[in-house]
Amino acid sequence: MEKVKCLIIGSGPAGYTAAIYASRANLNPVLYEGIQPGGQLTTTTDIENFPGYPQGVNGFDIMNDLKTQAARFGADIRSGIATSTDLSAQPFKVVIDEEKTIEADALIIATGATAKYLGLPDEQKYAGMGVSACATCDGFFYRKKKVAVVGGGDTACEESLYLSGLAAHVYLIVRKPVLRASKIMQERVMKTENITVLFEHNAVGLFGEKGVEGVHLVKRMGEADEEKMDIAIDGFFLAIGHQPNSAIFKPWIETDEIGYIKTVPDSTRTNLPGVFAAGDVADPVFRQAVTAAGAGCKAAIEAERYLLSKK
Repeated sequence: MEKVKCLIIGSGPAGYTAAIYASRANLNPVLYEGIQPGGQLTTTTDIENFPGYPQGVNGFDIMNDLKTQAARFGADIRSGIATSTDLSAQPFKVVIDEEKTIEADALIIATGATAKYLGLPDEQKYAGMGVSACATCDGFFYRKKKVAVVGGGDTACEESLYLSGLAAHVYLIVRKPVLRASKIMQERVMKTENITVLFEHNAVGLFGEKGVEGVHLVKRMGEADEEKMDIAIDGFFLAIGHQPNSAIFKPWIETDEIGYIKTVPDSTRTNLPGVFAAGDVADPVFRQAVTAAGAGCKAAIEAERYLLSKK
């Protein structure tokens, strides 16, 4: 058993930024990096929309910079995965790798969210070479090119509309015969000239030499009139949702129906005093590195104020 003042779980922009601020406030934070050190950004190649990098920056490099900065101020950064929690009483207990228990006076949850994929081997094959789960992050690279978006909800429609302002043409691949997005989003998509909605189509594979050049589709899969077809695209965007990494906190922390941790408006405070949530685990709307970093800053400041109030 180890006792710490401030424990941070997760190592994306939210976690590392929280560690920077908490270290500078003399909270001696301990940060566990989790299953994907550096978070989702380490799977992204070039990031062009993070302030301060006019030439763009590699996802791995920016996270390494944030980690180095946190370590410089004294953050204790460790590898390890939080496997269970007991937040029923203070100090909060978090078990790491199913063996080591950490007790913390303040807890910052920055475990992020995982984009849902179709499960095609080609999604891994072309990761960073035409496959993306974030149009806002990567759409800029597909200006005047052809792209496909997979999904039928509000997120898929939003991503399609965003991409329609950049790409030459957008194919929206919808498994069902209808969109399940809100009426207004459906209308906007249908009215946009360079969006083609492909109802009752399943993406079953991707092809291309040095990156995505097209997608294999099956229309009315499993039906008597099933039809196979290929379309040429340069980018393949998944918009079938994200899964917040919040399962181990759910017995104690309020979440929405999907699993995003609920926080007090304009704050990172959860329903439990002393527990704060920052970044994609608590953000179903923006899901950007810069907003996650901002939330990490807020969480550390709120943790510091909480700990001061407890003295």
